[in-house]
Amino acid sequence: MLEQSEGAIIVLSDLTILLDEQSSGAEQAREKLLLFAEAVKQAGTLHTYRITALSLWNAAAAGYRAEELIGWLNTYGRYDLPFAAESSIRRLIGRYGRLTLTVDQDVLLLSGDKELMEELAALSAIDKWVAKRRTAETWQLSDACRGELKQELTRLGYPIIDLAGYHTGEALAVKLRDVTLQGKSFGLRPYQRLAAEQFYRDGTVQGGSGVVVLPCGAGKTIVGIAALAKLSSATLILTSNSTSVKQWKDELIDKTTLSESEVGQYCGALKQVRPVTIATYNILTHRKSKDEPFSHMKLFSERDWGLIIYDEVHLLPAPVFRMTADIQATRRLGLTATLVREDGCAEDVYSLIGQKQFDLQWKAAERDDYIAAVSCAEIRVPLTPAYKDEYNIAGARSRLRLAAENPGKMEALKKLLGEHAGKPTLIIGQYLKQLRDVSQKLDAPLLTGEVPHVERQKLYERFKSGEIGVLIVSKVANFAVDLPDAAVAIQLSGSFGSRQEEAQRIGRLLRPKAAANEAWFYTIVTDHTKETEFALKRQLFMLEQGYTYDRLLLSDLDADKEVVNH
Repeated sequence: MLEQSEGAIIVLSDLTILLDEQSSGAEQAREKLLLFAEAVKQAGTLHTYRITALSLWNAAAAGYRAEELIGWLNTYGRYDLPFAAESSIRRLIGRYGRLTLTVDQDVLLLSGDKELMEELAALSAIDKWVAKRRTAETWQLSDACRGELKQELTRLGYPIIDLAGYHTGEALAVKLRDVTLQGKSFGLRPYQRLAAEQFYRDGTVQGGSGVVVLPCGAGKTIVGIAALAKLSSATLILTSNSTSVKQWKDELIDKTTLSESEVGQYCGALKQVRPVTIATYNILTHRKSKDEPFSHMKLFSERDWGLIIYDEVHLLPAPVFRMTADIQATRRLGLTATLVREDGCAEDVYSLIGQKQFDLQWKAAERDDYIAAVSCAEIRVPLTPAYKDEYNIAGARSRLRLAAENPGKMEALKKLLGEHAGKPTLIIGQYLKQLRDVSQKLDAPLLTGEVPHVERQKLYERFKSGEIGVLIVSKVANFAVDLPDAAVAIQLSGSFGSRQEEAQRIGRLLRPKAAANEAWFYTIVTDHTKETEFALKRQLFMLEQGYTYDRLLLSDLDADKEVVNH
């Protein structure tokens, strides 16, 4: 019989963890779980986490040992830790660091202890890459299998420490400025410096690949620029959209000694290949038809790149994964605010870009005033009566859209705008018809993917200057939009249960504010519909990071009531 205590967590044999947020020690337990488990769902006050091989390997890479993790589970556990759970943790984390890739006279070698190599010998899936078994502990591999082998072994549960090294690439003279071209003093924040150093590792084979995770607004671009300056080699930067391409170029010119002629943009009509080249994922995956090759993948070999930076690495498309598998001798840095991938490809990021090298928790950045403090609230509104009959007979997908486009959300939207009158506000949504209707009713500008890039920049600048107080944006603004003064975001609709999208949208508010360093995020949801289920899924990442959502009804938004807890 299991011994019971007042612990905040219950650990199951299959490595599922239940966290009761009402229990004593729940907040401390949550902070520990962030280090080696992944949030799965929430039901009321009960949060479900899962320990995975990947979460354990990233914890091991950060220096945590099985004994520490097991100790925390015992400390915060309500019951004794199941034997099967403890055994699985020791087995999975025990595999980390036991397999290494090295190079000996241009020959790729896989090495491990005899017991582990015997396990691998039974895996027929990797036979095609084994050229020769030199000893019981060392195998000679076929040429050019470095990426594919790591992918396959990661999927099979065997992480590899890649010490096979990197080529230097084309040299590039570049340094960080102490004073930017705009005349502002410039220096790395402590965590940015540490993140760049963790990636670089003094240029040794211990560094050179991996992922840096920072909250939105905490300066991921600066970490990338610092890594580029440390390596001083030709660099290919891949990012999410043309707006981000321009932002990267502006930051590079402003904060490094690079000249305009050394930084190229590779998107839209511009196809500039220069010592530092910035391209979008979209252009790399463009092809005339599904049967034709990707016409711009040649960019990976257009110069002798010494570094490839994958901005928003959680968005990395499958064709770029495949190309990355072939260039493992080039240093690779992934940047992201969240490693959450809705497509289940997190293992490919780990095996091909590298393990997590640095992770700054959102609330830690908030406590140090590096990002704004955000109050989150979910506003539930009733479904407009005219929609009810149609909703009741609709299919699942149609039901979600009807709930998302509920005209009843307009009343809540207007009340929130009144509550925060004078504060720079973004209204964000998924469906263009809904956004156009709101734009017309509020007489506010609308920014969508249909708006030409030049016009987008003008809208951004007018919003930054305060000429526009309310800007309506589609999902085109989910990523890489620099609107530092935005203090309020109101979400009308989103992409199903996307945790990643919710985090990115809240991220639009996180840039530090010159005055009061605070912001507000609202998501308006139709009550008693499928949309409430998806809203809970969307909020999961932010809840995992320690944020809470006040849940309010439309009636709570009366003018004489406080909308959020400060």
